[in-house]
Amino acid sequence: MKLVYTRRYNIGFLGLERLHPFDSRKYGRAWRAIGSVGRRLRDRAWVGVPGPVSVAELAATHDPAYLTRLNDPCELARVLELPLLRRLPAWAVWRAVLRPMRWAVAGSLVAAREALTHGLALNLSGGYHHARPNGGEGFCVFNDVAHLVHGLRTAGVLAAEDRVVHVDLDAHQGNGVCHHFRSDPGVFLYDAFNPHIYPAHDQEARRRIDCAVPLPDRCTGGEYMRLLNLTLSGFLDSVHRSGRVRLAVYNAGTDVFAGDALGGLGLTAADVLARDLYVIEQLRCRGVPTIMLLSGGYSRESYRLVANTAIELLRRYPTGRDAG
Repeated sequence: MKLVYTRRYNIGFLGLERLHPFDSRKYGRAWRAIGSVGRRLRDRAWVGVPGPVSVAELAATHDPAYLTRLNDPCELARVLELPLLRRLPAWAVWRAVLRPMRWAVAGSLVAAREALTHGLALNLSGGYHHARPNGGEGFCVFNDVAHLVHGLRTAGVLAAEDRVVHVDLDAHQGNGVCHHFRSDPGVFLYDAFNPHIYPAHDQEARRRIDCAVPLPDRCTGGEYMRLLNLTLSGFLDSVHRSGRVRLAVYNAGTDVFAGDALGGLGLTAADVLARDLYVIEQLRCRGVPTIMLLSGGYSRESYRLVANTAIELLRRYPTGRDAG
């Protein structure tokens, strides 16, 4: 396993980040928590990110007109769900908030390349699954899943016939990913989500999902795992039988946790870990290179949930001399 991280992922801007329930510094907190338990494993698995994705590169998957609109403080305030940003100059928001997100987008592509080489990689950020080609929403400005698929295809790493599976287990349905791959027959979407919360209005996105699993409100870990067992294996087998699956992207939102402010589900910390390990095992036993992204998480425990999974994956899939 490879672990992709840079301290530049972390977002901090005059304390304004505290006005949003998303912990924008959880990346660094997770990195330190992993190191406190298994620093040698963590450091051996670590892969850095050479630089942030450029605006020109983002224009390959996002409408240039939308990227231009991001110079408007009102547009930034809407996408990031922070009304106070309307009063700040756009350049400051780009530097403090959007630049870390551009590092995260670049990191997801790095992780995808590492997964194709080593089998499994975790990017300690990313999973911006609400960003559409022509607009952002839900604290997602740029879509890193669309960027990494485009980047791999453009470089010839993914062939035209290669299939990509996107397994989205964030509590919120990944509507932006659906819009990016609306007419793409090479990308197969599995999404288990709370249908009673945002973005419940986006029925067009839901129609694009190949295997949609609406979850009951306050769904417990037992029911969650029952539904996952019932649907994920069959979905993967059906895609695998009809063509080569070259890459899987696992969007592992921790907002399924019972203490989350927005997810509306009821999983314990042990449930979240069991979920992550089950998904990774289902993909790895089929020989599918897998990248894991963090996505949403709106509780003080989010970084610990991420660290729990990362530590266990590092133990199960060690790197270098530790593998012996």
